[in-house]
Amino acid sequence: MNFDDYNFLNKKAIVRVDFNVPLNENFEITDDTRMRAAIPTIKKIINDGGSAIIMSHLGRPKNGPENKFSLKHIVPHLSQLLGLEVKFAPDCIGNQAKEIASKLKAGEVLLLENLRFYKEETNGDLQFSKELASMADVYVNDAFGTAHRAHASTTIIAGFFPNDKMFGYVIENELNSINKVLNDSTGTITAILGGAKVSSKISIIENLIYKVNNLIIGGGMTYTFIKALGGNIGSSLVENDKLDMALNILNIAKKNNVNIYLPTDSIVADKFDNNANTKLCKVDEIEEGWMGLDIGQESVNKFIDVINNSDTILWNGPMGVFEMSSFENGTKKIAKALVEVTKKGAFTLIGGGDSVAAINKYNMADKVSYVSTGGGALLEYIEGKELPGIAAIKSK
Repeated sequence: MNFDDYNFLNKKAIVRVDFNVPLNENFEITDDTRMRAAIPTIKKIINDGGSAIIMSHLGRPKNGPENKFSLKHIVPHLSQLLGLEVKFAPDCIGNQAKEIASKLKAGEVLLLENLRFYKEETNGDLQFSKELASMADVYVNDAFGTAHRAHASTTIIAGFFPNDKMFGYVIENELNSINKVLNDSTGTITAILGGAKVSSKISIIENLIYKVNNLIIGGGMTYTFIKALGGNIGSSLVENDKLDMALNILNIAKKNNVNIYLPTDSIVADKFDNNANTKLCKVDEIEEGWMGLDIGQESVNKFIDVINNSDTILWNGPMGVFEMSSFENGTKKIAKALVEVTKKGAFTLIGGGDSVAAINKYNMADKVSYVSTGGGALLEYIEGKELPGIAAIKSK
């Protein structure tokens, strides 16, 4: 069922969104990216003459309702984004929620309280899913960030809408963007992988290595590769139990004619601190007591050269400790290079929490082709895993 073609006139749609947004101590939203992403989906439903029942989780409440995890805190901002007064149900199931839902008129929006106030949500409970489903005529899943979880509201509920279930615009755009990188690309494909550990990226690398032409590696995981190759990495982050794995990756890449680019120089520091003493050195000649915290200029130049000669680029993971100004240069320069190459017509997909945080930090999110809203879900999809929330909509 295609969301764009569906007519929501006089229909009540229950929509799973990802409004798991960060709040400060005054319950003010500090980043509303996920909320803004879902607005076109909600607007399509109400513009058609339907009504929308919105459900989401927020945080990880342990024992039932807690004020700091209540979705009531986001109602004013959601109302502002939609340009209408959003109604709020102080529970997500039960008589009160059902009553408010039953009285919804065309063009109205209701936000249900945090789904994770019930353990039944994460347990994928059938009865809980049935209660949610009973309020609506149609189910829309637009929460890509939780599509890899077989929860009640993301997966099980779909079974109650055999003919009226579909993805919203967020998930449609996510899938189209990832498929463009993994399956539909023409020309040169480059993946840039950063972050701390090889172990957390191993399945991704193993799947990508058969799909890309170039693999750029940066961040903390660099040093596991460099040590595996016999280099001196001083006190840099390393996974000593993954050295064989790193060599294996290099061998598979060679066999498949994939170019792997490792940094050649590093900005090193004598402690993990923004005000530490720093110097530039070769990546495989780091002295004891010094640790690599960013890529050096030679590496930046080499990586940018690869980016400039690519048609499709996936970026997942920073090049260094970009949260500290002394070690953000590599990540910032890569972000800028992606913006420049996007202008020339390349397709650039940014995915995974830290890369998204970086692109947002430098105010470049609207200057690349697509910024993924789903960290874990995106990575599992790239790994080739079937996501329960996606499968539930696709299954007949």
